[in-house]
Amino acid sequence: MSENGTEKLSPEKRKELAEKTIRKYANLIFRTAYQFLKNYHDAEDILQEVGLTLLRSDAPFDDDRHMRNWLVAVTLNKCKNLRRCAWFRFTEPINDDIAVTEPKSFEVMEELWKLSDNQRSVLYLYFYEQFTIDEIAQILGRSRNTVASWLRRGKLNLKKILTQGGNENV
Repeated sequence: MSENGTEKLSPEKRKELAEKTIRKYANLIFRTAYQFLKNYHDAEDILQEVGLTLLRSDAPFDDDRHMRNWLVAVTLNKCKNLRRCAWFRFTEPINDDIAVTEPKSFEVMEELWKLSDNQRSVLYLYFYEQFTIDEIAQILGRSRNTVASWLRRGKLNLKKILTQGGNENV
């Protein structure tokens, strides 16, 4: 995690750098996890897990953009892993979550949750977090064309939901 990615960091330096990075990107990680999981407390847990993963990682990062992309990829992978576990599939969430966005954009976020995971993730990363299609493709491990297709379909489906009430299972 050094600037040039070549030197080994001491445990103290690694911890200091991980703390600084998590402070800088905590909101991004939390928002990404929340939009994927739809649960405030699970998003907090994912934030902690991503922090631990960063602390344990000695992957070299070229720059802040590379770090940001890596953190979002790790966040999405941890969210997917959580959704696969039996505990998550067989529990009912308590619907008293705190709105983590402004009320107007929270309404749009609720509509985003009606889309498929792929479309929702791509729309969120593209419009809310300002990632490019190429960056999203790299983060999700998909081709650029697949991501562009999910983005196009997601926009069409979201427009349908927002203008016509849409279908819950688009």
